[in-house]
Amino acid sequence: MRYCTKCVMPDTRPGIKFDENGVCYPCLSAEKRKDIDWKKRQKELKELVKKYKRNDGHYDCVIPASGGKDSTYQAHIMKNILGMNPLIICVSDSYSHTKTGQHNLYNMSETFGCDLITYNLNHNTMRKMTKIAFEEWAGPNWPVDLPIYSVPLKLAHKLDIPLIVYGENIAYEYGGPNAEETYSAKDQIKNDVVKPIDWEFWYKNGITNEEVEMIKYPSEEIVDKLEPIYISYFYPWDGRKNYEIATQFGFRNLKHEWMREGFIEQYDQVDSIGYLVHPWLKYPKFGHARATDVASYWIRNGYITREKGIELVKNNDHILDQKALDDFLHFTGYTNEQFWNILEKFWNKEIFEKIDGVWKLKNPIYEKEKTKQVQYA
Repeated sequence: MRYCTKCVMPDTRPGIKFDENGVCYPCLSAEKRKDIDWKKRQKELKELVKKYKRNDGHYDCVIPASGGKDSTYQAHIMKNILGMNPLIICVSDSYSHTKTGQHNLYNMSETFGCDLITYNLNHNTMRKMTKIAFEEWAGPNWPVDLPIYSVPLKLAHKLDIPLIVYGENIAYEYGGPNAEETYSAKDQIKNDVVKPIDWEFWYKNGITNEEVEMIKYPSEEIVDKLEPIYISYFYPWDGRKNYEIATQFGFRNLKHEWMREGFIEQYDQVDSIGYLVHPWLKYPKFGHARATDVASYWIRNGYITREKGIELVKNNDHILDQKALDDFLHFTGYTNEQFWNILEKFWNKEIFEKIDGVWKLKNPIYEKEKTKQVQYA
């Protein structure tokens, strides 16, 4: 594994690219942001939303939201700064939800005076699809993540609300396929969060068209009639600052309810419990998990040093939170033994080796840096 020389991101992350100096593209993007005229871009946003502002009481835009820190920040911009009348649409997964997350979602609606639609997915269908996705490619959240992208677009189209406001451009901010800096989110489905799986695969595995028709991504014809945008193009995107702003509007972190193992913060992705197994599954497949993601982001934004980031990765990345796993097992019906037996085939043998029955990363960043220190001593 090769690691970015500025942050702690490895080259095993799907779609990541490094320059000739070993710096990852998200770090390069962070540097470019320092030269952006943000006031000019925010004027562009004001002009853009004018086209969709209504005076008849109809909704002006849709905010796809979980109620998290970022969607709270989005609502603040659209309602308080731009004077829009947003409709909040939350696609709720089938795992257990935290009390903190429930508070944050309804607080967002009440604080900003926005109507809220919560779209609850069919638990039976989600359970079947989650198990298939986990067993086939260790990607259990595929049937959850797809409707998070597709349902708000479909509802916006049906309700005649063309403007859909997303947070960050994931591919550009964190590294991935189609990492283009753009305000348009029309190609968001190509960011590799939801891998392109042919629907025939699902039908062959017992899923019916009736079960999934609503969660299918809308046609190009429908998407072309809409204006999905990224706020991160117009405002400098910083999850930690978004959190600090969101707390001013009543957003709560998880610290008083659940201190998650393997996480280096307690304010992101705080609404759903079993959902958090999925981001950890990057570890056996790609050798990094949530601690790497967040530490890299903090390094780019100047909150911590690379040395501190390496320490956080060493102490946290390999840990799967037990509460998250328990909720995942409760929803799917797997036993603990079944879960680990299924996962066994997904450990990446190019970067892991099994020692005394335990999979160990062959060349973790903290060992590489230690070797460098010895060489240069």
